Amino acid sequence: MNEIISKKLAPSGILRVGLNMSNFLLVSGEDVLGLPDGLSPDVGKKIAKELNLSCKLIKFANPGLLADAVNDNLWDIGNIAHEKERGKTIDFSNPYVNIDANFIFRSKNNFKDNNEVNSSGVKIAVFGRSAYDLWLTENFQNAELIRASSIDESHNLFRNGKVDVLAGLKPKLIDELATNNELKMIADPFTYIKQSIGVKKGNPEILNFLNEFISNLIKEGCIEGLLKKHKVQDKLSIPRID
Repeated sequence: MNEIISKKLAPSGILRVGLNMSNFLLVSGEDVLGLPDGLSPDVGKKIAKELNLSCKLIKFANPGLLADAVNDNLWDIGNIAHEKERGKTIDFSNPYVNIDANFIFRSKNNFKDNNEVNSSGVKIAVFGRSAYDLWLTENFQNAELIRASSIDESHNLFRNGKVDVLAGLKPKLIDELATNNELKMIADPFTYIKQSIGVKKGNPEILNFLNEFISNLIKEGCIEGLLKKHKVQDKLSIPRID
């Protein structure tokens, strides 16, 4: 069965794994060869090994560019967050890890919960075309989303007082809180990001293989081991397997 999946997914014999280089939790550095290192590259390599394929890591500056390339024959699998809008052009596996997405704000604004943030006149800085931007675009109709071209730019918009609230991945927001004791975080995530494997639409047998493979990685403790290897076990959560 794996041989059939291999030929269908990567007929060249090389599995091209698209990586979102802006996700610092999943691509956390470089290996000794200068190649991307982290949880996401490791999962891609494990899929390639399971299918008896060579692995080539394809770097994309942000998730939007990775998603846009789905029909350009630039990658075979894309390690990217599962999001409804992207689901129009990409089929997603079950997630292999989750990331909380939260809001931080200045104490003077005194937001009590996420619903209060979704109010007329409130400006929220967000990394444009990130999974949490797409979620907010669909679900927050009252607040104004100010989209930045990078995570760092979204933080700068907040620091410089251009917005009232900063939306982002919880681990990065915790670092931001440490720089200013006048900042607060709303404890409940407004959403969580499901980090999944994307494939071109219309390949259910490939999707079934990926779901079974990810389930086994989680059940066997492999994902937990990779989280510890890359020192992100306190920043990412492992999805439950029914």
